[in-house]
Amino acid sequence: MRKPTSLRVRVALAAGAAIALATALLGITAVVLSERESASSRDAALRSGATQVAQLSASAPALLTAPGALEGRLGGRRLLVEVVDRHGRIVARSSSLGGGVLGTHAQIAEVIASGHAHYSNAVLGGDDIRLYRAPLASVGTGPATGGAVLVATSTEEDERAAHRLRVLVVLAAAGAALLAIAIALALTRRALRPLTDLSAAARAIGDTRDATRRLPPTGAHDEVGALSETLNAMLASLERAREAERRFVADASHELRTPLTALRGNAAYIAQHGANAEVLADIEGDAARLSHLLDDLLALAREDAAGPGAMEPVRLDELALARAGGRVAVDAPAPVATSGDADALARAIGNLIENALVHGPEDGAVTVTVRESGGHALVTVRDAGPGLSGADAEHAFERFWRASRPSRPPGSGLGLAIVRATAERHGGSVRVEGSSFTLDLPALF
Repeated sequence: MRKPTSLRVRVALAAGAAIALATALLGITAVVLSERESASSRDAALRSGATQVAQLSASAPALLTAPGALEGRLGGRRLLVEVVDRHGRIVARSSSLGGGVLGTHAQIAEVIASGHAHYSNAVLGGDDIRLYRAPLASVGTGPATGGAVLVATSTEEDERAAHRLRVLVVLAAAGAALLAIAIALALTRRALRPLTDLSAAARAIGDTRDATRRLPPTGAHDEVGALSETLNAMLASLERAREAERRFVADASHELRTPLTALRGNAAYIAQHGANAEVLADIEGDAARLSHLLDDLLALAREDAAGPGAMEPVRLDELALARAGGRVAVDAPAPVATSGDADALARAIGNLIENALVHGPEDGAVTVTVRESGGHALVTVRDAGPGLSGADAEHAFERFWRASRPSRPPGSGLGLAIVRATAERHGGSVRVEGSSFTLDLPALF
C-alpha cells in the first residue's frame, strides 16, 4: 500500500506551485510587454529612417547617390535601405545591403500603386528581417520621384533577447518554487508541531484506553489550541459517559439480582415442598417486578440510542386528557402542541402521573396542567404531598435513585430518568419544585 503524502509536503508543494505559477504569469507578461515594446520601437525607427530618405529625395535628390548618405543604425544594429524609382528600378542603396535586395517586384509595385506604407517580415540571406515599404512623393525631378523607399533591420538580436528573457522567466519560476517549498517546509514543521504532539498524545490515550488522561495544552490561542480544548472536552464527556455506563450496569445488576434471587428461592421451595398460593403469589409479584424493570431498562436504552428521528406534531393536551379519570384531573383550557415522538412523550407524561400517584397521598388528587407560555409547551403534574426538597430534588432524575423514606414504595427508580432522557431528546427539560414536576418542551406554533 502506498504511503500517503504528509500534510507538510502537500502544503509545501501547493505553495511552490502557486509561487511558480505567479512567477510564470508575471514573467510571461513581462516577456510579452517587452516584445511589444521592442517591436514598436523597431517599427518606429524603420518609419523614421524612411521619412528621412523621403525628405532627402524631395529636398536634395542628388544626395541620394552620395556615398554614406543612406547609412544608418538602429540601436546597435545597422539599417538596410533601398530606394527605387516609379518603375521599380534601384536608384540607391546602403552599403550594408551588400548584394541583397529588399522586397520583391510585386511588393514594390503594390506600394507605388497604392500609395500606402506597409510592414512585413522577410528573409534576407538566411536572416529574419523586419521590412518597411513606403511610397515617395511625386514632387520634384529627382530620380526616385514617385518611387519607393524600403528600410529593414535584422530581428535576430530581438529574438535572442526574447529567448534570454524566456529562459530567465523559467529559471526564476523554478527557483521561486524551490525557495517557496523550502520555506513552506520549514514553516509548516514549526506550525504543525503542536498537531504532531496532539496526535502522539491521542495515540497514547487510544493505546492505553485511559479516558482519564487529557491532551497536553498547546498554550496558543489559535485553531490548534481550540482543537486541543475541544478534544479534551470530548474526552471528558467520554469519561463521564463511561462512568455513567459503569454505574448503570452496576445498579442494573443490583436491581435485577433481588427479583431473580427471590424467584430462585421460591423455585427451590416449590421443588422441596410443593406449590402453595402464597409462594405462587410471590413468584407472580417478582416476575411482574422483573418485567416492569426490564421494560424501563429497554425504554431508557431506546432513549439513549435514539437520534432526532422523525418528528411529528403532538398534542400534549390530548396525551394528558387520555390519562384523566379517578384521582387524575387535567386542566388544559387550550390546545398545546410540540413536535416529537408521540409514544415517547406519552410514556414521559404517564411516568410523571404514575410517580405522583405512587408517591403522593393515597387518597390525594393529582392535577395535570397543560399550557403554553413564551414559546414553551409546559406539562405540570402536581400531587397533594409535601414533594421533594434539597438533595432529593437534585437527585430525583438520576437513574435508580429513590427517595430515602422509612416506607419507600416499590419501583425501579428509572421512571423519572426516562422522563429526563425523553425531554432532552426533544430539546426540552424537566424540573421539580416541591410536589410539582414540569415537563418543558418547545411549543409548536
